[in-house]
Amino acid sequence: MRLERNPRENALARALAARSAPYIDLTLSNPTAAGLPSPPAVLPAAPMYAPDPRGLRKAREAVAAVQGVDPESVILTASTSEAYSWLFKLLCAAGDEVLVPEPSYPLFGYLTALECVRAVPYPLRWDGEWHLDAGALPFSVRTRAMLAVSPGNPTGAYLKQEERARLAAACRERGIALISDEVFADYPAFDDPRRARSAALYHDVLSFSLSGLSKVAGLPQLKLAWIAAGGPGSREALERLELIADTYLSVSTPVQLAAPDLLARREVFQRPARERLARNRAVLAAARAAGDPWDILRAEGGWSEVLAIPRTRTEEEWALSLLDAGVLVHPGYFFDFPSGAHLVLSLLPEPSRFARGVEILARTLGA
Repeated sequence: MRLERNPRENALARALAARSAPYIDLTLSNPTAAGLPSPPAVLPAAPMYAPDPRGLRKAREAVAAVQGVDPESVILTASTSEAYSWLFKLLCAAGDEVLVPEPSYPLFGYLTALECVRAVPYPLRWDGEWHLDAGALPFSVRTRAMLAVSPGNPTGAYLKQEERARLAAACRERGIALISDEVFADYPAFDDPRRARSAALYHDVLSFSLSGLSKVAGLPQLKLAWIAAGGPGSREALERLELIADTYLSVSTPVQLAAPDLLARREVFQRPARERLARNRAVLAAARAAGDPWDILRAEGGWSEVLAIPRTRTEEEWALSLLDAGVLVHPGYFFDFPSGAHLVLSLLPEPSRFARGVEILARTLGA
């Protein structure tokens, strides 16, 4: 079978299943459960079914306006997970490899395994901000793509222009593609002129930029995402992606018809979301007193923050202790942090609950 069977629950999952007392969930990542407004999502009727494998023209034009690209460079998908699946089908044969960041969202292992592709991790390093070393990436003769997440989940680190240029050169030299997951790109914590633009806007290497309504408009339930392609070979890649898309035709017509209006009103969600993220970041920063034995690895954007915690306990022991105190957080190993001394929390919860949760967190970590 392609996926290993793993029936064992971790200790935190068992503790949650056994818990009856209420707790503050600082792992919340679902925007529809965060009390934030979102664009009205009344989908139009679609009595006629006339599918375009790349996606309806008006929907692609709306996406292209958001991304700053040509509509002809856009392919619509039902989700970014599906976008990854199609790109792995396009770029890889069974047994080929793609490079994935570590730490990062744990979905990549499943997405690659389901396509019979091997995920090979490359490290991100913290020295006051997160970095990748383009000269030390584990390329092999089977490498077909390099994945970057900008900003990262959960690190919140944007790809910098210099990093992207080095990655592009390394990928171009080896004839491989650069895939850039940019779902959180609209949520910067501060301005930084070093940040790279969307990968599809450059023309030095075959690149694919991924995003979707889930984060852009706070509408994960509507199932619309996209791939924007750029660089040498992108026209042929798009033609082949069109064949893959035509094989599945997975994107519903109503959501495509609604896409121009939903994207035009994305600030209905984004503005209050950015305000909440900024407010919760400030509350978290203020909760740490000088000399506290924990620290914040400051995110540059996104919806999460990473904490460096004392090694007096394991990550799981700290997470269990915090749950006992009434707060749920993720241990770092959920995201493949290598050092065993991190916790991850979401900045999305309602501010008063977030503040109560952070108060408990600071008291527990400082004890």
